[in-house]
Amino acid sequence: MTDKEVSQFVFPNEQPVVALECKQAFDALTSREKLYAHYLSKASWFGGLIVLLQTSPESPIIFSLLHRLYREQTLEDLRNFALNHCSLTESEFQALLVYSSGVFTNMGNYKGFGDSKFIPNLPKEKLETLIKSSIAYQKDQSVVEKLWKLCCDVMYSLDSKKRQLGLGEKGVTTYFSSNCTMEDANFINSFLKSKGIEAYNTRLFKTNDAEHGRQYEVRLASSLKNDADTERVFLGTYEFENAKIEVTRGDYDKLMELVVENLKTAKSYAANDTEVKMIDEYVRSFSTGSLPAHKEGSRFWIKDKGPVIETYIGFIETYRDPAGQRGEFEGFVAMVNKEMSAKFTTLVEKAETFLPQLPWPPSFEKDRFLRPDFTSLDVLTFAGSGIPEIGRAHV
Repeated sequence: MTDKEVSQFVFPNEQPVVALECKQAFDALTSREKLYAHYLSKASWFGGLIVLLQTSPESPIIFSLLHRLYREQTLEDLRNFALNHCSLTESEFQALLVYSSGVFTNMGNYKGFGDSKFIPNLPKEKLETLIKSSIAYQKDQSVVEKLWKLCCDVMYSLDSKKRQLGLGEKGVTTYFSSNCTMEDANFINSFLKSKGIEAYNTRLFKTNDAEHGRQYEVRLASSLKNDADTERVFLGTYEFENAKIEVTRGDYDKLMELVVENLKTAKSYAANDTEVKMIDEYVRSFSTGSLPAHKEGSRFWIKDKGPVIETYIGFIETYRDPAGQRGEFEGFVAMVNKEMSAKFTTLVEKAETFLPQLPWPPSFEKDRFLRPDFTSLDVLTFAGSGIPEIGRAHV
């Protein structure tokens, strides 16, 4: 590839990093509200790590390597060490920081919006020198060495299949085993529909057996293992159009346990019974793999009118599944900015005075003004592969 072509897969050193401003809104919360927001945030962050596993095989390894690198040294110490002992230039060290921020923001080495791969904009040899000279390497050489060997080549690879997310020869995905095709995806979609199962919290693994033919495993995300007795509604082995399909659970179980644990703690600080019921259903969903439980939790979420702490969590958006069926985990926590909301409330109260002054006749307006509930939210936490526009309407 030419330098110009490679440049499409690196972030420029001028890539901005923007901090979310939420201190004013957080400081205005009561102690109970702060604890509720805190534990919801912890649940979101632990769940957000699942996105690494949903993005590419190497994403969790790269994340772990970079996390260890930055955890053991301050940024200034690492910079001085890189420039003075590892022959990195200022521009190359900046390129490493930009790449790292890209991995942490997108929860992997593929863009959350656009699905194309990005690689470090510094020579692999120099990055290796820095890593193998770092305090992280000195403290745990065998682990850091292993992490580097597992990801160093694929981190930089721009083979045609590695350049974007996709299924089969079209790209990279971890929603399916590597031997799955779009034909398999459509076949399993037909099976799931026949059983009334939705794929949002699933992954698909295919095995071919000479004796038994096509075999598939549909694996549900849950903290409970497959052998637990609780809510086994869809679990089991099925025969469907000459294929054997096993529906199991326990995918991402260790991370799902941490999500459940922190949601249970957050429930202790809920503001009302509706929020308690909402969290109970989310806990049931993330424990058992039950998608209907998550839908029930969402119904309580809708009923929770005007909450001071706004939140949503689960396997939501399906954009990054090549088949458009499986949801990426995300969790967000936001707080009402009471000062800004008061200004919006004043605007609403005076709206009927302002409307006649607008440059169009009354016939363009409704006969009766419907007063909206404008609430200004400041985001405290957003765990996922990017921060989309967040909206919640109260009319």
